[in-house]
Amino acid sequence: MRPNDAPRTARARRFVPVFFAVLAGALFAGTAAPVSAQALLRLENENVYGYTLFDVLEMAPDLDGRPMRWDVIGFVGKQYDRIWFKSEGDLSTVSRTGDFDLQALYSRVFAPYWEVQVGFRAEAEYDAEDLRTRGHLVLALEGLAPYWFELEPSVFVSENGDVSAEFSASYDLFVTQRLLVQPRFDLLAALQDVPEWGVASGIYRVGMSLRLRYELRREFAPYVGIDWTRNTGGGADLARAAGEDVSRGVLVAGVRIWR
Repeated sequence: MRPNDAPRTARARRFVPVFFAVLAGALFAGTAAPVSAQALLRLENENVYGYTLFDVLEMAPDLDGRPMRWDVIGFVGKQYDRIWFKSEGDLSTVSRTGDFDLQALYSRVFAPYWEVQVGFRAEAEYDAEDLRTRGHLVLALEGLAPYWFELEPSVFVSENGDVSAEFSASYDLFVTQRLLVQPRFDLLAALQDVPEWGVASGIYRVGMSLRLRYELRREFAPYVGIDWTRNTGGGADLARAAGEDVSRGVLVAGVRIWR
């Protein structure tokens, strides 16, 4: 080796470990970045979310008893697994009468925009002297059909083995960015007659409504509308026997709230 080559050799020996250290660091950084992104995505899916919607919270001022009606849903859970609660009912603001139900459901997302739900439903009717209740097992679907129709079919099996079903469909039509029209369709059916609960075999009640709401904020929208229901088949016979109207159309006013 020539004398002038000695410093050059020493520099080369120092450069080799530095080069491999930099190369290893670059390789590690290149492989670590995707792993970190995957871990971040997985953790985002594990977040717990909550949601509550009063889709209907209204009064019918011209109807006897000036009844108040509500239809509220909500959930707490993660992206795919949730606990849902639902409640729907009517109560008179003049007398102590009304009916309502409460549902607690486990929900699993099985397709984009669709969930399957199983759980329990408690149904109650009351007046000044009496309170009646019964329980049901529930199997339901909830989701968005093509063109953004919201669908909610449900099947109930009561504690006595009576089978009934409900189907609801609604659609939000934007007139402007804040003014919306919401048509809604409801259908009730059963396999057995349960006259003490106003239930008849077959399709025993249908309902249609149209509500016009204005969103002062996205989360707060007062509305006015019309709600029409009709008892059909055996349901109409039960209504006549109880001295009730077979069909009814009322004007309603209320507010839609969600958070």
